[in-house]
Amino acid sequence: MKKSMATYTAIFILLLSFSLTGCSKSETVKEEIPLVRSQTVKMDASGQIANYSGEVRGRYETQLAFQVSGKIIKRNVELGSIVNPGDVLMEIDGKDIRQTVNISSAQVASAQSQLRLAEMNLERYRKLYEQGAISSAQLDQYQNTYEVALANLRQSSAQYTQGANQLSYSTLVADSNGVISSINAEAGQVVSAGQSILTLVKDGEREIEINIPENRIDQMRNIQQVHISFWALPSVITEGKVREISPVADKVSRTYKIRVSLINPPASVNLGMTANVAVANSTSQQAVYIPLTAIYQTDTLPNVWIIKDGVVSLRPVKVGGFGDGNIQILEGLQDGDVVVTAGVQKLREGEKVRI
Repeated sequence: MKKSMATYTAIFILLLSFSLTGCSKSETVKEEIPLVRSQTVKMDASGQIANYSGEVRGRYETQLAFQVSGKIIKRNVELGSIVNPGDVLMEIDGKDIRQTVNISSAQVASAQSQLRLAEMNLERYRKLYEQGAISSAQLDQYQNTYEVALANLRQSSAQYTQGANQLSYSTLVADSNGVISSINAEAGQVVSAGQSILTLVKDGEREIEINIPENRIDQMRNIQQVHISFWALPSVITEGKVREISPVADKVSRTYKIRVSLINPPASVNLGMTANVAVANSTSQQAVYIPLTAIYQTDTLPNVWIIKDGVVSLRPVKVGGFGDGNIQILEGLQDGDVVVTAGVQKLREGEKVRI
């Protein structure tokens, strides 16, 4: 029994020493050099170009509406329809309006009859007054009756004219050449007077509508160049000019609407196309712009990792404005410096990296 215990003890010691030897060998791990993305600093003004997405719109867009209420019985246009002045776009049921016109017409006829009667009575009693058969007060009474009849005729005629105008308002007519860009009502729908039914984009100038944040308003007021490209027309680049800046921000997005006029746009630019507006800053000073991902924050100071001879070192910088994924560096970088733009949170001072 003692002999077997000694044997087991020897075997255990042998296995333990073997396992410790294996662990010491497995602990030898090769140092892994991290792979980072970098960018060479260049002193220029390319980072001062801001890009905004917009849509091709017409400069003059008219919201068309009926001037009377009623039920739409006919629609003669579709989205994209080209219209000319005088074209009937929609019609509403005018039966009630016609009845109103008929009533006004009958009132006019009645007023004319009353006026003729008053005129004949006035002429008759004027002759009696000249013969001394009636007094002046009686003549004045018939004179007043005539004037009241004349006023009633004028009133009835005005009501008839108003009713006839209302009847003409039952058809929605185009007032200029253009294209129908939106339809907000269909046949069978009851609409009220003044309710927007159609949007007519008039022929003529084309513009790009964009929305910008409030910190870019001053830049847009003083820009020197605007270049516009189109997603559907990659080979087309045209110039533009800021025509209008909204004085009030949108209540939801808190951005400002801006209209950029196209200067000599090609005929292939159509309404609704997606456009990119590239705006160059009015200042021509040289500046350094790097991606926001290159900033490494320590306490309250911004820093960047500089790569030199394959080794990284941390360098404090002074930052300026930012936007479109880039940030301006005012101090701390020089032309030709290589900065780490991705993986900055995993680096250590003096660590070797692979670019």
